[in-house]
This record gives sequence, C-alpha cells and structure tokens, in this order.
Amino acid sequence: MDRSVAVLAYPGMSVFETGIVTEVFGLPRPEFDVDWYDLRVCAERPGPVPVVGGAALHTPYGLDALAAARTVIVPGVPDVAAEPSPELVTALRRAHRQGARIMSICSGAFALAGAGLLDGRRATTHWQYADLLARRYPRVRVDPDVLYLDEGDLLTSAGSAAGLDLCVHLVRRDHGAAIANAVARRLVIPPHRDGGQAQFIEAPVPADPDDDRIAGSITWALAHLGEPLTVARLAAQAHMSDRTYLRHFARATGTSPIRWLVDQRVRASLALLETTDVPVERIAATVGFDSPVTYRHHFGRAMRTSPSAYRRAFRATATPRDDAMPGDGATPRDGATDQAGA
Repeated sequence: MDRSVAVLAYPGMSVFETGIVTEVFGLPRPEFDVDWYDLRVCAERPGPVPVVGGAALHTPYGLDALAAARTVIVPGVPDVAAEPSPELVTALRRAHRQGARIMSICSGAFALAGAGLLDGRRATTHWQYADLLARRYPRVRVDPDVLYLDEGDLLTSAGSAAGLDLCVHLVRRDHGAAIANAVARRLVIPPHRDGGQAQFIEAPVPADPDDDRIAGSITWALAHLGEPLTVARLAAQAHMSDRTYLRHFARATGTSPIRWLVDQRVRASLALLETTDVPVERIAATVGFDSPVTYRHHFGRAMRTSPSAYRRAFRATATPRDDAMPGDGATPRDGATDQAGA
C-alpha cells in the first residue's frame, strides 16, 4: 500500500483542521506493527502559511507533493464564495487521474467541486454550507444530512469534527476494524458516530431532560444487539410510551431507533467479517438480523458492497460458504416497522 498522505494548508486556516489529519495519519504508531502513513503538509506556495491566531505554519512542500500523494486531503478553503485557484484545480485533477483518493473536510468540498471532481457524485459538507454548495455546483448530489460519504476515490465530510470520523473510517478501510478502533480509543472518540449532522443544526429546542433516559436505552440496546429489539422494548427501557420515545430518540440522535439499530448491527458485523471465518448466516444471527437476506440488504445499503466482498477486501481469502450463500440479490421481505431485524 502506498502510505503517502498529503494535507493542504491554506492562509487563514484553523490549526485544528490540519491537527485532525496529523493526529490520525502523522503520528507514528509502532504499536500496531503495520506500515503507517507518511504524511506531508503541503501549501500552494511552500514557506510560511499564516493561520488563525497570528501564527504561521511553515512547510517546504508545494502542490507537486500534494498531487503525487496516494491520499490527498483538503481540510477547508479560505473562502466558500471563491473558486479554487487554477493551480490547486490542476493539482487535484492530476492526483485524481493518477489514482489518488481525495478527501475533503468541512468546506474543503468546495475545492473538490470547483475542480469538477464531484460532478455526478454524492458529497457532503458542513450543514451551514450545504445549500450554497448545491447552488454553486448543481451537478453535485449534495447530501446535507450525513457526517461523511465514502464514494471510493472521493470522500467528503461535514464539519471539522466529522473529518475526524472520516479519518478513522479511512484507517478502517486500510487496516481493519481492530486498528481503527484502537486509534479511536487513543483519540477518546467513538469508532463510529450514529445519526447525521441534522442533530447538530442549531434549532430553538431546549435541552431535553429525557435525553439521559434515551442514552440509557441506547447503552442497553448495544449490550443486547443479538436479541429481537423493538421500539416497544427500547421505550420500556426508557420508561416512556412508544410515541414519546420515538420523538425524544429522533431529537437526541437525528435518526429513528430502527435505523439506528440497523446501523449498529451492520457495524457490529464488520469485525466478525474481518477477523473470523464465521459464515454469513451466523454473523447475521449473531448481530440480530432475522435472516442473511435481510442482513445483506442492509449491509449493502450501509457499506455500498456485499458482506463477502467486504470480507475479501480485508482478508486474503473468503470462506467458500460465504461466497456461495443462497439468496444473494433477493429482496428482504417487508416486515413490521418497529422490528429492527425484519
């Protein structure tokens, strides 16, 4: 694997934006016993780059180094109303032609869109800028509700903290769940956050004293993923009616209990696919899906691939049973809307 990572520094940026990238990809990680990343901070013009607070970041690396990297990260732009410079556009397009994966954090999506890389692709950015991105670049399929999107060679994330989620996700792609989880633990963040950025949009809603009860029900559900879980069971854990629970859960997480459960079950299955030879039928049952067909359906929607293809991507070989499971491609049956495994 080419370990080169380049992050763009630009005048007026917050050091937090580059700090996200350097913390994940720049620090040495000898404890993992894998080839870690080789990070370079690049600028349009090598030398001092003024940052927020009156300081300056000095780098000897320019756009040639950026374009040559295997992973290119644009953590923001100086002005969302301006077009990226022709030099930056050229470097981003060159990197993309050469097979680099290109990632943006927050307003960095405007640079990718300005280079034409996001035309016809799904992308996200900070919720404050989503409408502007859609208006300025109508060929981009802007999704303002997610924390990040992985389109394979192009990855975009919402606000700065969501960039941290995406960086950990990239580590998962490269090195598997165990190492990604270890990195997340060192950062004192969850390996995966649930819900979209809708939960962070400013709204005139007062603090909800029932959120603690929602949090308690979530903790309980995570410990019982393999069991049949319904809205009624979760609401009972929170000592609420079903209707009240649904309202408070959506307010606290930005999603519904069933969508949250499905996502958690898919996420729980990743480590089993990566580190065991357990057949898909058993994995589906272990994490709480009522059938392998249902599991494959939800896995495909969440991960944009099949369980067996995901396993092959993280392991040298897949088990024959996994590759020859009956029912691939079938549509899961319609079931009760309050049952996460249906």
